Amino acid sequence: MADYTVKRIDEMEAAFLGGLKRARAELGVESFGMQVIDLPPNFDRYPEHDHSDSGQEEVFVVLRGGGEMEIGAERVALDGDSILRVGPAETRKVVSGPEGIRLLALGGTPGQVYEAPAVTQLGAADPMAH
Repeated sequence: MADYTVKRIDEMEAAFLGGLKRARAELGVESFGMQVIDLPPNFDRYPEHDHSDSGQEEVFVVLRGGGEMEIGAERVALDGDSILRVGPAETRKVVSGPEGIRLLALGGTPGQVYEAPAVTQLGAADPMAH
């Protein structure tokens, strides 16, 4: 029997009011972090953060739309022709463009076994739900 899983992104369980699809858990991936970030047009309230504490590096791939990633004081264009890696200590913040943006975010900590954050687990409470 073949070992694979196919899921439609729009049918995946989500958190943060639909802005983060729990792709890793939906597909049964356990060795690295993987989420889909969906932001509406011209959205600038994505939280700025870094991964200094965990040492996690991230890679972002645009699946649809476009925008920018604020990395420290710099802004980097996000579009379907580029892949972006951000190191653990760099602050990052996604800002969507006029079409919105759908990003595939991949993450892991070099040399360490991946430990999934609770919010990415299926059935976990949405931190933004009231």
